[in-house]
Amino acid sequence: MKRHARHGSSSRHAVGYLTTALVLSGLFAAAPASAQWLLVPMDRDQRNHLRAYGLTYWTLEQEEKSEWLLNYRGGSFLLPDRADIRREAALRGVTVVPIDAPGEARIRATIADSNMEAVPLERAPKVAIYTPPNSTPWDDAVTMVLDYAGIEYETIWDYEVLEQDLNDYEWIHLHHEDFTGQYSKFYLTYAGAPWLQEEVARNQEVARAGGFADVPELKKNIALKIRDYVENGGFLFAMCSATETLELALAAGSVDIAAAYSDGTPPDPNASSKLDWSRTLAFEGAQVQLAPAVIPSPTSTRIK
Repeated sequence: MKRHARHGSSSRHAVGYLTTALVLSGLFAAAPASAQWLLVPMDRDQRNHLRAYGLTYWTLEQEEKSEWLLNYRGGSFLLPDRADIRREAALRGVTVVPIDAPGEARIRATIADSNMEAVPLERAPKVAIYTPPNSTPWDDAVTMVLDYAGIEYETIWDYEVLEQDLNDYEWIHLHHEDFTGQYSKFYLTYAGAPWLQEEVARNQEVARAGGFADVPELKKNIALKIRDYVENGGFLFAMCSATETLELALAAGSVDIAAAYSDGTPPDPNASSKLDWSRTLAFEGAQVQLAPAVIPSPTSTRIK
């Protein structure tokens, strides 16, 4: 498991941050001294939306409670008005607006009279990114966003899923994984490519170490662990092939839906009729694409 912290800045960025700090400090000097809150607008007035999320996360890390104002000015945040939070906002280039007691009352009145809601935020969630050990930083948009925003996360993969308690995390993001164990069906097209050979060898090594017959069986067990995590209250975000292949792996159970190159046996030709959709999280009624070179996305899927 690897922990990712906020990256340091270059001297050029430091100069930019200093300039921002001076500008914002001038704005703050003219602000009312009686301000109780800092509004972090998320509409077009915000200079850096991604780092605004990071500022809110940082505030929660300081054990300061905050609020998320859903539908108010683009889903703004309300943070305590503290000197260190103002300083952190300036360093990150995040726009904040001091709010005094009458201003807070007006905001809350607007929320009460509209399709809006104030959601309390009490602590920084522990975030994990499910991603292979050799994945590159630019291969997953979510890790790039978290790094830029300054939100800490840990990376996990199959070893950690099998051996650790996923309930230690409040939020898990799934990388572009194929939970049917077919390597996104790139095998036939890119069989000689070094990157694919490395991926196959790495997955087979984990399967052997875990006592699984093959990679598809390994991935089915990983999918079950992730489903249990969600059923225990964890938040899950899946993207790309992870979304549908997670559901296919859960529905398949003991049914063989994997191409022969991944487990040594051809898929069950009647696999679609044998899938158990009561085991899945969100979808049902799909027809499995059994062609060995076609990405394993289900067709005719319905949301439960």
